Amino acid sequence: MRASILTDNIQFLMLIILLLISFSFLIYFNSTIFNFNYIYNSKPNLLSFSYYTNFTAGLTFFIAVSATNLFHQGNWQRVYAAKNNKILEKSLTISFLIIIPIVFIMGFTGLVAVSNNSNVVPDLAFFSLLINEQGIIISLVIVFLAISLTVSSIDTLINAISSLIVVDAKHIINFKEDSLKLSKKLLIFISLITFIVASKGLSILYLFLLADLFCCSAVLSIFFGFYKKNFDEKRIFVSILAGLFTGLLFFPAPDFSKSFLIGFVIPIKYFPLYITQSLLFISFIIATFLPICFWKTKLKNIK
Repeated sequence: MRASILTDNIQFLMLIILLLISFSFLIYFNSTIFNFNYIYNSKPNLLSFSYYTNFTAGLTFFIAVSATNLFHQGNWQRVYAAKNNKILEKSLTISFLIIIPIVFIMGFTGLVAVSNNSNVVPDLAFFSLLINEQGIIISLVIVFLAISLTVSSIDTLINAISSLIVVDAKHIINFKEDSLKLSKKLLIFISLITFIVASKGLSILYLFLLADLFCCSAVLSIFFGFYKKNFDEKRIFVSILAGLFTGLLFFPAPDFSKSFLIGFVIPIKYFPLYITQSLLFISFIIATFLPICFWKTKLKNIK
């Protein structure tokens, strides 16, 4: 934990410097298109309040990120590592203020990238604008930025998984060897699986969204169970599976044009445009809130 926080401090400084350099190059190389007028002239629907997809997309990612981070052990470690509530509140406030401009610029960059090229890969929208000039300096900055972003996440994630195994594994399975050794073996195994998946060249964004769906299906049931100690564990398990299974039926294919239910089982022509263009939103909403239906009978007995 101490090592992870120390490296996070170093990585934070590197990321801020690299992001400032990247944003400077981004605006400099794309000064003619990096503005709202260009977006409005090229893709006016992206700035229209009547284009409902803008709102469903924003709400989708809000639900996805919120649900996923509630299961991020690395975040909870830092919450409980705070000396007191005052320091915790100060840290969260500063983090909130730092991340607002970063998210805004990254989101705005995505709008510009789509306006400039409708076929841009969503995962690479930010980088597609950066490498327009193919400069050596900016290429090096991108490499270091990508590595820093990855390493910053991985060391926190490894530390979080290790702590979970060390603290909680003994309550789930019986084993005689040292829990720390077990965590190292499991992490190596997980790393090998990750390496194999990464070698397939799959869309990072799509994999993140799929992981988000798993978290969305579990978030309400799990956290409700924290506050209702007599909540039936089997019912929690069933509600999570129901939310996940139903969400997967609507979860879009990698091209986001159809899903298993809409487009494969039932022809897409039978559905209106506002449904076919919001498959990801529908999938996340159903996965998140459908599990509540499986609480109803049990909730009558909880007073």
